[in-house]
Amino acid sequence: MAKITAADVKKLREATGAGMMDCKKALSEVDGNFDAAVDFLRKKGLSAASKKADRVAAEGVVATISNADASVVLEVNAETDFVSKNEKFIAFVNALGELILDQRPADVDALKALPFDAELNVEQALSQLIATIGENMSIRRFAVLETEGATGSYVHGAGKIGVLVAIQGEATDALSEIARGVAMHVAAVNPQFVSRDEVTEDIAERERKVLTERALASGKPEAIVEKIVTGQMNKFYSENCLLDQGFVMDSDKTVAQAIADVQADAKLVATVRFALGEGIEKEEADFAAEVAAQVNG
Repeated sequence: MAKITAADVKKLREATGAGMMDCKKALSEVDGNFDAAVDFLRKKGLSAASKKADRVAAEGVVATISNADASVVLEVNAETDFVSKNEKFIAFVNALGELILDQRPADVDALKALPFDAELNVEQALSQLIATIGENMSIRRFAVLETEGATGSYVHGAGKIGVLVAIQGEATDALSEIARGVAMHVAAVNPQFVSRDEVTEDIAERERKVLTERALASGKPEAIVEKIVTGQMNKFYSENCLLDQGFVMDSDKTVAQAIADVQADAKLVATVRFALGEGIEKEEADFAAEVAAQVNG
């Protein structure tokens, strides 16, 4: 077997743009033959994928998947909205969700290193999908929730928003149903905090200061300013804390009351909300340019 040198790996990497470890594996598989190694990488989709890696991927999908024990929400990005409807892309995202629930990787890097099938790991499978579909893609993030009780999930807008909710308590169908209802609420309202306990003293004090100065500036007597501010702080909590908010499924109740009505001792312990592409700086391009980019691939 031919000896694979660092110079060989560097040459192949410069020619294809594939990762160092992928280049080393390719050369090993073909006994050091450079042209055969290039073909090996092309067949795996690794060479083509690297050429698309600098393209902004802010579309794609947010998906949720659940089993008997837990739920996962994950975001996989692509360049255009069209890909979110591609059957191969959807199958890949669903397979990732199942893999995450089964293997519980610590982060995205750990997920990418997991075996995806008999031949490829997740990162290689993603590269192959990029080459097949012709767009840059990335596995951006995921979160898993589990609890003794129920996890609820909800996806809004065909994968634009995904939410998980975990409620601790006795596992019943009713608890699962209210968990899903709360997930729908979080998708719609996007509360800043779960409960008042999560509001830091700095945030509360800043709000109190603004409300106090506003009340004094309006000419209210100092003797009643404190009562006014207390009332307005309660309104602040009811608008920003999930458990204090009016439940979107029944506005006569708060979210906390809706959960308690189902199970008195149940406790909402966690929520996760992903909005597709949030925080990714998108490039502005006219439609003609987008079409040309797709045609020229």
